[in-house]
Amino acid sequence: MPTLAETPAAQKPRALPRLILMTDEKRLPDPFPALSRLGPEDAVILRHYLSPERQELARDLLSDCRQRGLRLLIGADARLARQIGADGLHLPESMLRSKRATWRLWQRPGWLLTAAAHSPAALARAARSGVDAALLSPVFATASHTNAKPIGVTRFAIWTRAAGVPVYALGGITKDSFPRLIQAGAVGRAGISGLIT
Repeated sequence: MPTLAETPAAQKPRALPRLILMTDEKRLPDPFPALSRLGPEDAVILRHYLSPERQELARDLLSDCRQRGLRLLIGADARLARQIGADGLHLPESMLRSKRATWRLWQRPGWLLTAAAHSPAALARAARSGVDAALLSPVFATASHTNAKPIGVTRFAIWTRAAGVPVYALGGITKDSFPRLIQAGAVGRAGISGLIT
């Protein structure tokens, strides 16, 4: 395992992606067909947290992403991201709340780092952690978080302006609703079904 002394400070990556596709065991069990809906420099976040074939899926996704000019981020597993040579890491909100930032031990220079956020406090933690962007959700009602109260466009705009970090809109977003979120300060959108329908 690398030590902090062996891990150079992260360099800033290329421009932020416009779209981020998030994989999901239930709603997008096979993410490969959806990759054709993304453009060069867009990104994919591999979640599939419970899949026993996660490492193999990560390697296959990375190969396909490389061919398409996409970036692959691994959710919640810096070690796997480093082992396969992924383009970055996505941190669930719980990883930012933890005092043990062991993911930093595996961090590579130039990684794109994103973090999940569901509140202004989470956005502030994301900014303090030095991530490149936060994914704020759920903006609208969504099948992924049926019990969560949607943030809405007005609160999204207020929270984003005060975030101190670029913010992606996530949750229930459609092509029709996205322009309002760009006006509200979103740097892009992330999603599952909203990006492929």
